Amino acid sequence: MAKNFDIPTPKKRLLSLQMDPKKFEPATDAEKRQQDVMAESTTFFRDGMRRLMQNPLAVMSMVILLLVILMMIFAPLFVPYGYEEMITVNGVRDPAAANLAPFHYSALEQQYMDQGGKIFPHIMGTDELSRDYFIRVVYGTRVSFLVGVFASLMVLIIGVLYGAISGYAGGRVDLWMMRIVDIIYSLPDLLIIILLAVVFKESLDFSQIPIFANLGTNMVSMFIVFGLLYWVGMARLVRGQILTIKENEYVLAAKSIGASAKRIIQKHIIPNIISVIIIMTAQEIPAAIFTESYLSFIGLGVALPMPSLGSLANAARSGMQSYPWKLVFPSVMIILIVLAFNLIGDALRDAFDPKLRK
Repeated sequence: MAKNFDIPTPKKRLLSLQMDPKKFEPATDAEKRQQDVMAESTTFFRDGMRRLMQNPLAVMSMVILLLVILMMIFAPLFVPYGYEEMITVNGVRDPAAANLAPFHYSALEQQYMDQGGKIFPHIMGTDELSRDYFIRVVYGTRVSFLVGVFASLMVLIIGVLYGAISGYAGGRVDLWMMRIVDIIYSLPDLLIIILLAVVFKESLDFSQIPIFANLGTNMVSMFIVFGLLYWVGMARLVRGQILTIKENEYVLAAKSIGASAKRIIQKHIIPNIISVIIIMTAQEIPAAIFTESYLSFIGLGVALPMPSLGSLANAARSGMQSYPWKLVFPSVMIILIVLAFNLIGDALRDAFDPKLRK
């Protein structure tokens, strides 16, 4: 067993230039703890996620989005109605089930339940065609959500590639590429969507493609417009970041050893702007969802009978005074999704942007 020995304090020699050891005092426990400043080894992503999880608004927004995603995935598995299915009782259509309030039943349904039958409740009531409104809101949320995610991925891929090439190449290449961006900025997206929808409707037939047939010509034109117009903001942001980063020493060192431009962009530049790309992508999702919602609201969204949140709000507008809940449910869903994504985007910026750290 090891033993503790008291080591005597050495004495200062008479002609020595060393300091007198007697002037030193043993450090206290508090002073020792103050010297223990070494932090746990971490990575940039892990440190950013730790800061993100310390933001209560971000955590609440992520919980809301998780609940919305779970509802979109699992609700159609438990609700025995289809988004275009009219309510029937014993195989007979029930026209009296139109415009029911939430958790209400028609007279025919109530009679069937009194006889011992079971009917799944109408959680959000029914619409004017006797279709369950809850499942239509679920499918409308699914369409709007997938449109937002798909559009943000298009913006991410096109914008990052275009901005990286423009910023790294510089010179005349950068000049001409940015002039193209300026031209695209001047194009009115709503007018382009209307023109493309008219052209596609007259010249192309999407009925043979199941996905496009369900979404309709207007949604196909909307995706094309997202791919043509909405990436310019991401491209400008990536270009600005690369113009700053490409002059750093590690990029110049990679050039000096003969690394190709593709490798420098992939290995040295993109990883250093990944936080900015994540933040911008998270903020593009609510913008795309809101764009799809207002286009569907004015009749340029998905094809009937497929619902979206915007088309549901548009259909509920005519009966707003008599059936206000039909406008409330899709509107609240749009607000929750857009607000949650915006709060998460702001929290990601605060967590991953080194310039905003205290």
